[in-house]
Amino acid sequence: MTSLLLKCFVLLAISLLLDAKNGSKSQPSACFCKLQGEVDDCSCKVENLDSLNNRKVYPVLKSLLQRDYFRYFKVNLMKPCPFWSDDSRCALKDCHVQSCTEDQVPEGLKGNKNEREPNKYSKEAQKEEPNCNEERELGALDRTISAESMEAFKNWTQHDDKQETFCEIDDEYTPDCQYVDLLLNPERYTGYKGASPHRIWKSIYEENCFKPEKLVYGSKKSLAGSMEGLCLEQRAFYRLVSGLHTSINLHLCNEYLFPAKNLLSAPEFGPNTEEFIRRFDPKPTKGQGPQRLKNLYFTYLVELRALVKAAPYLEEEDFFTGNPEEDKDVKEGVKDFLEIIKSFPDHFDESKLFKGDPKVAEKLKTEFREHFRNISRIMDCVGCDKCKLWGKLQVQGMGTALKILFSGDRIGLESTVNAHHKQRFQLRRSEIVSLFNAFGRLSSSIQTIEKFRKLTS
Repeated sequence: MTSLLLKCFVLLAISLLLDAKNGSKSQPSACFCKLQGEVDDCSCKVENLDSLNNRKVYPVLKSLLQRDYFRYFKVNLMKPCPFWSDDSRCALKDCHVQSCTEDQVPEGLKGNKNEREPNKYSKEAQKEEPNCNEERELGALDRTISAESMEAFKNWTQHDDKQETFCEIDDEYTPDCQYVDLLLNPERYTGYKGASPHRIWKSIYEENCFKPEKLVYGSKKSLAGSMEGLCLEQRAFYRLVSGLHTSINLHLCNEYLFPAKNLLSAPEFGPNTEEFIRRFDPKPTKGQGPQRLKNLYFTYLVELRALVKAAPYLEEEDFFTGNPEEDKDVKEGVKDFLEIIKSFPDHFDESKLFKGDPKVAEKLKTEFREHFRNISRIMDCVGCDKCKLWGKLQVQGMGTALKILFSGDRIGLESTVNAHHKQRFQLRRSEIVSLFNAFGRLSSSIQTIEKFRKLTS
Protein backbone atom coordinates (compact mmCIF):
# COMPACT_ATOMS: atom_id res chain seq x y z
CA MET A 1 0.00 0.00 0.00
CA THR A 2 2.83 2.36 0.90
CA SER A 3 4.59 1.51 -2.36
CA LEU A 4 1.43 2.26 -4.35
CA LEU A 5 0.97 5.61 -2.60
CA LEU A 6 4.61 6.48 -3.28
CA LYS A 7 4.18 5.70 -7.00
CA CYS A 8 1.03 7.84 -7.14
CA PHE A 9 2.85 10.71 -5.44
CA VAL A 10 5.77 10.50 -7.90
CA LEU A 11 3.40 10.44 -10.91
CA LEU A 12 1.48 13.43 -9.52
CA ALA A 13 4.70 15.36 -8.96
CA ILE A 14 5.87 14.63 -12.52
CA SER A 15 2.50 15.72 -13.87
CA LEU A 16 2.64 19.01 -11.95
CA LEU A 17 6.18 19.67 -13.15
CA LEU A 18 5.16 19.07 -16.77
CA ASP A 19 2.15 21.35 -16.38
CA ALA A 20 4.33 24.06 -14.87
CA LYS A 21 6.85 23.70 -17.68
CA ASN A 22 4.19 23.87 -20.36
CA GLY A 23 2.54 26.78 -18.60
CA SER A 24 5.78 28.74 -18.40
CA LYS A 25 6.27 28.16 -22.12
CA SER A 26 2.82 29.37 -23.04
CA GLN A 27 2.89 32.47 -20.86
CA PRO A 28 5.54 34.43 -22.78
CA SER A 29 3.21 34.58 -25.80
CA ALA A 30 1.37 37.25 -23.80
CA CYS A 31 4.36 39.54 -24.42
CA PHE A 32 3.25 39.79 -28.03
CA CYS A 33 -0.46 40.31 -27.37
CA LYS A 34 -0.42 43.92 -28.64
CA LEU A 35 1.82 43.27 -31.65
CA GLN A 36 -0.99 43.20 -34.14
CA GLY A 37 -3.23 45.72 -35.83
CA GLU A 38 -2.48 49.43 -36.19
CA VAL A 39 0.45 51.15 -34.52
CA ASP A 40 -0.88 53.73 -32.03
CA ASP A 41 -1.63 57.13 -33.62
CA CYS A 42 -0.74 55.71 -37.06
CA SER A 43 -2.62 53.84 -39.78
CA CYS A 44 0.21 51.38 -40.45
CA LYS A 45 -0.17 47.82 -39.15
CA VAL A 46 2.44 46.00 -37.08
CA GLU A 47 2.23 42.95 -39.33
CA ASN A 48 3.14 45.03 -42.39
CA LEU A 49 6.16 46.52 -40.63
CA ASP A 50 7.30 43.05 -39.55
CA SER A 51 7.14 41.90 -43.16
CA LEU A 52 8.90 45.00 -44.53
CA ASN A 53 11.66 44.92 -41.95
CA ASN A 54 12.43 41.24 -41.60
CA ARG A 55 12.23 40.38 -45.29
CA LYS A 56 13.59 43.49 -46.98
CA VAL A 57 15.04 46.21 -44.75
CA TYR A 58 17.03 44.29 -42.14
CA PRO A 59 19.15 42.15 -44.53
CA VAL A 60 20.11 45.14 -46.71
CA LEU A 61 20.72 47.52 -43.81
CA LYS A 62 22.79 45.00 -41.86
CA SER A 63 25.15 44.66 -44.83
CA LEU A 64 25.28 48.41 -45.44
CA LEU A 65 26.23 49.26 -41.85
CA GLN A 66 29.34 47.10 -42.09
CA ARG A 67 30.80 49.49 -44.67
CA ASP A 68 33.55 51.91 -43.60
CA TYR A 69 31.44 55.05 -44.02
CA PHE A 70 28.90 53.85 -41.46
CA ARG A 71 31.08 51.83 -39.09
CA TYR A 72 33.37 54.69 -37.98
CA PHE A 73 31.67 57.18 -35.65
CA LYS A 74 33.41 60.15 -34.02
CA VAL A 75 32.28 60.70 -30.45
CA ASN A 76 33.37 62.41 -27.24
CA LEU A 77 33.03 59.99 -24.33
CA MET A 78 34.94 62.29 -21.96
CA LYS A 79 32.35 65.08 -21.68
CA PRO A 80 31.35 65.58 -18.04
CA CYS A 81 27.78 65.06 -16.91
CA PRO A 82 26.12 68.51 -16.81
CA PHE A 83 23.48 67.54 -14.24
CA TRP A 84 25.17 65.69 -11.40
CA SER A 85 28.58 64.54 -10.23
CA ASP A 86 29.52 61.47 -12.24
CA ASP A 87 30.63 59.14 -9.46
CA SER A 88 29.48 55.89 -11.01
CA ARG A 89 32.07 55.06 -13.68
CA CYS A 90 31.78 51.43 -14.66
CA ALA A 91 34.96 49.45 -14.02
CA LEU A 92 33.79 46.30 -15.84
CA LYS A 93 35.96 45.38 -18.82
CA ASP A 94 32.89 44.96 -21.05
CA CYS A 95 32.01 48.65 -20.46
CA HIS A 96 35.28 49.72 -22.09
CA VAL A 97 35.28 51.25 -25.59
CA GLN A 98 38.23 50.63 -27.88
CA SER A 99 38.87 53.81 -29.89
CA CYS A 100 40.63 53.80 -33.26
CA THR A 101 44.28 54.63 -33.82
CA GLU A 102 45.14 57.16 -36.54
CA ASP A 103 46.11 54.50 -39.08
CA GLN A 104 42.84 52.56 -38.56
CA VAL A 105 40.63 55.44 -39.72
CA PRO A 106 39.92 55.58 -43.49
CA GLU A 107 42.00 58.29 -45.13
CA GLY A 108 38.99 60.20 -46.43
CA LEU A 109 37.53 60.65 -42.93
CA LYS A 110 40.62 62.30 -41.47
CA GLY A 111 40.30 66.05 -41.18
CA ASN A 112 36.63 65.95 -42.18
CA LYS A 113 35.34 69.55 -42.14
CA ASN A 114 31.72 68.49 -42.53
CA GLU A 115 31.17 70.77 -45.51
CA ARG A 116 28.98 69.48 -48.28
CA GLU A 117 31.05 70.22 -51.38
CA PRO A 118 31.76 67.94 -54.39
CA ASN A 119 34.92 65.87 -53.95
CA LYS A 120 35.68 67.81 -50.79
CA TYR A 121 38.45 65.45 -49.62
CA SER A 122 40.05 64.71 -52.99
CA LYS A 123 43.59 65.78 -53.83
CA GLU A 124 42.23 67.69 -56.81
CA ALA A 125 39.99 69.77 -54.56
CA GLN A 126 42.90 70.58 -52.26
CA LYS A 127 45.17 71.65 -55.18
CA GLU A 128 42.56 73.74 -56.99
CA GLU A 129 44.11 77.04 -58.04
CA PRO A 130 42.14 80.31 -58.47
CA ASN A 131 42.24 82.04 -61.84
CA CYS A 132 43.88 85.45 -62.37
CA ASN A 133 40.77 87.50 -61.69
CA GLU A 134 40.13 85.58 -58.48
CA GLU A 135 43.78 86.16 -57.48
CA ARG A 136 43.36 89.92 -57.81
CA GLU A 137 40.08 89.93 -55.87
CA LEU A 138 41.45 87.80 -53.07
CA GLY A 139 44.65 89.81 -52.99
CA ALA A 140 42.63 92.92 -52.14
CA LEU A 141 41.10 91.31 -49.06
CA ASP A 142 42.39 91.41 -45.51
CA ARG A 143 42.39 87.72 -44.67
CA THR A 144 43.44 88.03 -41.04
CA ILE A 145 40.82 86.90 -38.53
CA SER A 146 41.19 87.69 -34.86
CA ALA A 147 40.79 85.10 -32.13
CA GLU A 148 37.69 86.99 -30.93
CA SER A 149 36.13 86.76 -34.38
CA MET A 150 36.87 83.05 -34.59
CA GLU A 151 35.19 82.56 -31.19
CA ALA A 152 32.23 84.64 -32.37
CA PHE A 153 31.90 82.52 -35.52
CA LYS A 154 31.91 79.42 -33.37
CA ASN A 155 29.17 80.87 -31.15
CA TRP A 156 27.09 81.81 -34.20
CA THR A 157 27.40 78.28 -35.54
CA GLN A 158 26.34 76.84 -32.19
CA HIS A 159 23.37 79.24 -32.11
CA ASP A 160 22.30 78.28 -35.65
CA ASP A 161 22.66 74.58 -34.84
CA LYS A 162 20.54 75.01 -31.73
CA GLN A 163 17.73 76.58 -33.77
CA GLU A 164 17.40 73.63 -36.15
CA THR A 165 18.68 70.55 -34.30
CA PHE A 166 16.90 68.45 -31.71
CA CYS A 167 20.05 67.27 -29.94
CA GLU A 168 23.51 68.45 -28.96
CA ILE A 169 26.22 67.19 -31.30
CA ASP A 170 29.80 66.69 -30.15
CA ASP A 171 32.38 69.19 -31.36
CA GLU A 172 34.52 66.99 -33.61
CA TYR A 173 37.57 69.23 -33.27
CA THR A 174 38.15 68.76 -29.54
CA PRO A 175 41.02 66.41 -28.61
CA ASP A 176 38.62 64.22 -26.60
CA CYS A 177 36.56 63.40 -29.70
CA GLN A 178 37.80 60.06 -31.08
CA TYR A 179 36.77 57.71 -33.86
CA VAL A 180 35.22 54.44 -32.73
CA ASP A 181 34.72 51.32 -34.86
CA LEU A 182 31.12 50.37 -34.11
CA LEU A 183 31.63 46.80 -35.32
CA LEU A 184 34.39 46.26 -32.73
CA ASN A 185 32.27 47.83 -29.97
CA PRO A 186 28.81 46.27 -30.43
CA GLU A 187 25.82 47.20 -28.30
CA ARG A 188 25.27 44.43 -25.77
CA TYR A 189 24.77 43.73 -22.07
CA THR A 190 27.89 44.78 -20.16
CA GLY A 191 26.83 44.24 -16.55
CA TYR A 192 26.13 47.96 -16.05
CA LYS A 193 23.10 48.03 -13.76
CA GLY A 194 21.73 49.38 -10.50
CA ALA A 195 21.32 52.96 -9.30
CA SER A 196 23.29 54.66 -12.10
CA PRO A 197 21.25 53.51 -15.14
CA HIS A 198 18.05 53.80 -13.09
CA ARG A 199 18.88 57.47 -12.42
CA ILE A 200 19.45 58.04 -16.15
CA TRP A 201 16.06 56.69 -17.21
CA LYS A 202 14.28 58.25 -14.23
CA SER A 203 15.68 61.65 -15.21
CA ILE A 204 14.57 61.13 -18.82
CA TYR A 205 11.03 60.06 -17.98
CA GLU A 206 10.39 62.22 -14.93
CA GLU A 207 12.04 65.51 -15.90
CA ASN A 208 12.41 65.55 -19.68
CA CYS A 209 9.53 63.60 -21.11
CA PHE A 210 5.85 64.37 -21.66
CA LYS A 211 4.06 61.65 -19.72
CA PRO A 212 0.83 60.89 -17.90
CA GLU A 213 0.77 63.12 -14.80
CA LYS A 214 0.42 60.34 -12.22
CA LEU A 215 2.91 57.97 -13.82
CA VAL A 216 6.12 57.62 -11.80
CA TYR A 217 9.09 55.89 -13.42
CA GLY A 218 9.75 52.54 -11.77
CA SER A 219 6.35 52.37 -10.05
CA LYS A 220 5.09 49.64 -12.45
CA LYS A 221 1.71 51.30 -12.46
CA SER A 222 -0.41 50.21 -15.43
CA LEU A 223 -0.53 52.60 -18.38
CA ALA A 224 -4.01 51.44 -19.41
CA GLY A 225 -5.98 54.51 -20.39
CA SER A 226 -3.42 56.92 -18.92
CA MET A 227 -2.29 58.26 -22.32
CA GLU A 228 -5.71 59.82 -22.87
CA GLY A 229 -4.72 62.97 -20.98
CA LEU A 230 -1.92 63.78 -23.43
CA CYS A 231 -2.20 65.59 -26.75
CA LEU A 232 -0.94 63.94 -29.94
CA GLU A 233 2.47 65.65 -29.79
CA GLN A 234 3.02 64.64 -26.17
CA ARG A 235 1.97 61.05 -26.88
CA ALA A 236 4.36 61.00 -29.84
CA PHE A 237 7.26 62.21 -27.70
CA TYR A 238 6.56 59.67 -24.98
CA ARG A 239 6.28 56.80 -27.48
CA LEU A 240 9.48 57.86 -29.22
CA VAL A 241 11.44 57.68 -25.97
CA SER A 242 9.69 54.49 -24.85
CA GLY A 243 10.39 52.88 -28.23
CA LEU A 244 14.07 53.76 -27.98
CA HIS A 245 14.19 52.39 -24.42
CA THR A 246 12.52 49.18 -25.61
CA SER A 247 14.99 48.82 -28.46
CA ILE A 248 17.95 49.16 -26.09
CA ASN A 249 16.46 46.61 -23.69
CA LEU A 250 15.90 44.16 -26.56
CA HIS A 251 19.58 44.42 -27.52
CA LEU A 252 20.56 43.72 -23.92
CA CYS A 253 18.25 40.67 -23.80
CA ASN A 254 19.54 39.37 -27.12
CA GLU A 255 23.24 39.93 -26.33
CA TYR A 256 23.15 39.02 -22.65
CA LEU A 257 26.42 38.21 -20.89
CA PHE A 258 26.23 34.75 -19.33
CA PRO A 259 28.92 33.91 -16.75
CA ALA A 260 31.49 31.22 -17.44
CA LYS A 261 30.17 27.70 -16.83
CA ASN A 262 33.42 26.55 -15.29
CA LEU A 263 37.00 27.63 -14.66
CA LEU A 264 38.12 26.55 -18.13
CA SER A 265 35.41 28.36 -20.09
CA ALA A 266 34.84 32.05 -20.84
CA PRO A 267 31.68 34.14 -20.39
CA GLU A 268 29.38 34.01 -23.41
CA PHE A 269 26.92 36.39 -25.04
CA GLY A 270 23.54 35.10 -26.18
CA PRO A 271 19.74 35.55 -26.00
CA ASN A 272 18.24 35.44 -22.49
CA THR A 273 14.55 34.50 -22.57
CA GLU A 274 14.13 34.97 -18.81
CA GLU A 275 15.35 38.56 -19.08
CA PHE A 276 13.04 39.15 -22.03
CA ILE A 277 10.04 37.87 -20.04
CA ARG A 278 11.02 39.97 -17.02
CA ARG A 279 11.06 43.14 -19.11
CA PHE A 280 8.11 42.56 -21.46
CA ASP A 281 5.67 39.99 -20.05
CA PRO A 282 2.41 41.61 -18.80
CA LYS A 283 2.55 40.02 -15.36
CA PRO A 284 5.95 41.27 -14.05
CA THR A 285 5.49 44.65 -15.80
CA LYS A 286 1.91 45.31 -14.61
CA GLY A 287 0.68 45.27 -18.19
CA GLN A 288 3.30 47.72 -19.52
CA GLY A 289 5.55 45.20 -21.33
CA PRO A 290 3.45 44.56 -24.46
CA GLN A 291 2.84 48.31 -24.90
CA ARG A 292 6.56 48.94 -24.67
CA LEU A 293 7.11 46.53 -27.53
CA LYS A 294 4.43 48.26 -29.59
CA ASN A 295 6.02 51.66 -28.97
CA LEU A 296 9.12 50.34 -30.73
CA TYR A 297 7.12 50.18 -33.96
CA PHE A 298 6.09 53.83 -33.56
CA THR A 299 9.74 54.90 -33.20
CA TYR A 300 10.63 52.74 -36.21
CA LEU A 301 7.93 54.43 -38.31
CA VAL A 302 9.14 57.93 -37.41
CA GLU A 303 12.76 57.23 -38.36
CA LEU A 304 11.64 55.34 -41.48
CA ARG A 305 9.68 58.39 -42.62
CA ALA A 306 12.69 60.67 -41.98
CA LEU A 307 14.90 58.51 -44.21
CA VAL A 308 12.30 58.63 -46.99
CA LYS A 309 11.94 62.40 -46.68
CA ALA A 310 15.74 62.83 -46.85
CA ALA A 311 16.09 60.38 -49.77
CA PRO A 312 16.73 63.11 -52.42
CA TYR A 313 19.47 64.55 -50.19
CA LEU A 314 21.04 61.18 -49.43
CA GLU A 315 20.99 60.11 -53.08
CA GLU A 316 23.32 63.06 -53.82
CA GLU A 317 25.73 62.22 -50.98
CA ASP A 318 29.17 60.90 -51.97
CA PHE A 319 29.71 58.76 -48.83
CA PHE A 320 33.38 59.50 -49.28
CA THR A 321 36.02 57.49 -47.40
CA GLY A 322 38.92 57.73 -49.87
CA ASN A 323 38.35 54.27 -51.34
CA PRO A 324 36.70 54.79 -54.77
CA GLU A 325 35.44 51.22 -55.13
CA GLU A 326 34.07 51.12 -51.58
CA ASP A 327 32.43 54.53 -51.95
CA LYS A 328 30.75 53.53 -55.21
CA ASP A 329 29.37 50.34 -53.64
CA VAL A 330 28.03 52.26 -50.63
CA LYS A 331 26.37 54.89 -52.83
CA GLU A 332 24.65 52.14 -54.85
CA GLY A 333 23.74 50.24 -51.68
CA VAL A 334 22.14 53.33 -50.14
CA LYS A 335 20.10 53.94 -53.30
CA ASP A 336 18.88 50.34 -53.26
CA PHE A 337 17.93 50.70 -49.60
CA LEU A 338 16.10 53.97 -50.24
CA GLU A 339 14.15 52.39 -53.11
CA ILE A 340 12.95 49.65 -50.74
CA ILE A 341 11.68 52.04 -48.08
CA LYS A 342 10.21 54.51 -50.58
CA SER A 343 8.06 51.73 -52.00
CA PHE A 344 6.39 51.17 -48.61
CA PRO A 345 2.87 52.64 -48.89
CA ASP A 346 1.96 53.54 -45.30
CA HIS A 347 4.35 56.05 -43.73
CA PHE A 348 4.10 58.18 -40.60
CA ASP A 349 2.57 61.59 -41.40
CA GLU A 350 4.42 64.34 -39.53
CA SER A 351 1.96 67.00 -40.76
CA LYS A 352 -0.50 65.84 -38.10
CA LEU A 353 1.81 67.24 -35.42
CA PHE A 354 1.90 70.87 -34.23
CA LYS A 355 -1.37 71.90 -35.85
CA GLY A 356 -4.02 74.27 -34.52
CA ASP A 357 -3.33 77.68 -32.98
CA PRO A 358 0.10 78.78 -34.41
CA LYS A 359 1.32 80.28 -31.10
CA VAL A 360 0.37 77.20 -29.10
CA ALA A 361 1.85 74.91 -31.75
CA GLU A 362 5.13 76.84 -31.84
CA LYS A 363 5.39 76.81 -28.04
CA LEU A 364 4.78 73.05 -28.00
CA LYS A 365 7.35 72.49 -30.74
CA THR A 366 9.93 74.50 -28.78
CA GLU A 367 9.24 72.40 -25.68
CA PHE A 368 9.46 69.25 -27.79
CA ARG A 369 12.89 70.31 -29.12
CA GLU A 370 14.27 71.46 -25.76
CA HIS A 371 13.14 68.31 -23.97
CA PHE A 372 14.87 66.18 -26.57
CA ARG A 373 18.04 68.29 -26.48
CA ASN A 374 18.12 67.77 -22.74
CA ILE A 375 17.89 63.99 -23.20
CA SER A 376 20.91 64.15 -25.51
CA ARG A 377 22.83 65.93 -22.73
CA ILE A 378 21.80 63.27 -20.21
CA MET A 379 23.61 60.69 -22.34
CA ASP A 380 26.89 62.21 -21.09
CA CYS A 381 25.90 61.06 -17.60
CA VAL A 382 25.89 57.35 -18.46
CA GLY A 383 28.55 55.57 -16.39
CA CYS A 384 29.32 52.76 -18.86
CA ASP A 385 31.34 53.96 -21.87
CA LYS A 386 29.91 51.38 -24.25
CA CYS A 387 26.37 52.19 -23.13
CA LYS A 388 27.17 55.89 -23.46
CA LEU A 389 28.52 55.37 -26.99
CA TRP A 390 25.36 53.66 -28.22
CA GLY A 391 23.08 55.93 -26.20
CA LYS A 392 24.62 59.07 -27.71
CA LEU A 393 24.55 57.58 -31.22
CA GLN A 394 20.90 56.48 -31.05
CA VAL A 395 19.65 59.70 -29.45
CA GLN A 396 21.56 61.72 -32.06
CA GLY A 397 20.09 59.52 -34.78
CA MET A 398 16.58 60.16 -33.50
CA GLY A 399 17.31 63.87 -33.18
CA THR A 400 18.50 63.89 -36.79
CA ALA A 401 15.26 62.19 -37.84
CA LEU A 402 13.23 64.90 -36.09
CA LYS A 403 15.37 67.61 -37.69
CA ILE A 404 14.60 66.14 -41.12
CA LEU A 405 10.88 65.78 -40.47
CA PHE A 406 10.47 69.43 -39.52
CA SER A 407 12.79 70.90 -42.17
CA GLY A 408 12.08 71.89 -45.75
CA ASP A 409 9.53 74.13 -47.40
CA ARG A 410 6.63 71.87 -46.50
CA ILE A 411 5.67 69.33 -43.86
CA GLY A 412 3.83 66.14 -44.81
CA LEU A 413 4.00 62.93 -46.78
CA GLU A 414 4.73 64.68 -50.09
CA SER A 415 7.54 66.83 -48.68
CA THR A 416 11.27 66.12 -49.11
CA VAL A 417 14.62 67.74 -48.37
CA ASN A 418 17.39 67.81 -50.95
CA ALA A 419 21.01 68.79 -51.44
CA HIS A 420 20.34 71.85 -53.60
CA HIS A 421 19.37 74.20 -50.77
CA LYS A 422 22.20 73.71 -48.28
CA GLN A 423 21.71 77.22 -46.89
CA ARG A 424 18.41 75.99 -45.44
CA PHE A 425 19.16 72.34 -44.80
CA GLN A 426 22.37 70.41 -44.28
CA LEU A 427 23.43 67.17 -42.66
CA ARG A 428 26.83 66.55 -41.16
CA ARG A 429 28.49 63.21 -41.71
CA SER A 430 28.01 62.36 -38.03
CA GLU A 431 24.26 62.98 -38.40
CA ILE A 432 24.04 60.67 -41.43
CA VAL A 433 26.04 57.95 -39.68
CA SER A 434 23.98 58.20 -36.49
CA LEU A 435 20.66 58.23 -38.40
CA PHE A 436 21.46 55.06 -40.35
CA ASN A 437 22.90 53.25 -37.32
CA ALA A 438 20.02 54.32 -35.06
CA PHE A 439 17.53 53.00 -37.59
CA GLY A 440 19.67 49.88 -37.90
CA ARG A 441 19.29 49.30 -34.16
CA LEU A 442 15.50 49.63 -34.43
CA SER A 443 15.48 47.28 -37.41
CA SER A 444 17.57 44.77 -35.48
CA SER A 445 15.17 45.04 -32.51
CA ILE A 446 12.12 44.16 -34.63
CA GLN A 447 14.03 41.19 -36.01
CA THR A 448 14.95 40.25 -32.42
CA ILE A 449 11.27 40.25 -31.42
CA GLU A 450 10.69 37.55 -34.01
CA LYS A 451 13.59 35.56 -32.55
CA PHE A 452 12.15 35.72 -29.01
CA ARG A 453 8.70 34.87 -30.34
CA LYS A 454 10.16 31.59 -31.58
CA LEU A 455 12.32 30.99 -28.50
CA THR A 456 9.34 31.38 -26.16
CA SER A 457 6.72 29.53 -28.20
